Amino acid sequence: MIPISLDPRALSLALAGAGAGLVRRLALLRAGGGEAIAVFSPDPAPEIARAAGPQLRPRLPAAEEIAGFAALWVVGLPPSEAAPLARAARAARVLVNVEDVPALCDFHNAAELRRGDLLLAISTGGRAPGLAAALRRRLEALLGVEWEARAAAVAARRADWRAAGRGMAEVAALTE
Repeated sequence: MIPISLDPRALSLALAGAGAGLVRRLALLRAGGGEAIAVFSPDPAPEIARAAGPQLRPRLPAAEEIAGFAALWVVGLPPSEAAPLARAARAARVLVNVEDVPALCDFHNAAELRRGDLLLAISTGGRAPGLAAALRRRLEALLGVEWEARAAAVAARRADWRAAGRGMAEVAALTE
């Protein structure tokens, strides 16, 4: 696995699915800054409609639509609906994640701990998500909400140090 952080403001992202899992994944994507995520749900329950708002499309995406996204998450759909979406994404060279079906995934979602801009991600490569979630809970206890302000303070100081012409090695040492 190669860990990366995607900036949803720079990419076109989509979510397709049904049920509580879709609402949960949408909340996680929005927590990461994904406000303009296209949400496809063939028979959206009221909670999906509320969560998705104007981004809701009450159907599954067509292959040509999928081709316009950088990444697609598929949640809560039966294999007969999820597999064709994954195939269309791969054919269009769009990254795809089908929740709980590692064989259909190009990437896996890490367990996340957010404290403002501070993001800790724990992954088991999709093989033991419960373990990743348990470790996340442990880290939540160690790194409380005060870390949001701490991370912001370090970021501000780092910007000042870089503006003053300090090199990367010096900035790293000051951060320590």
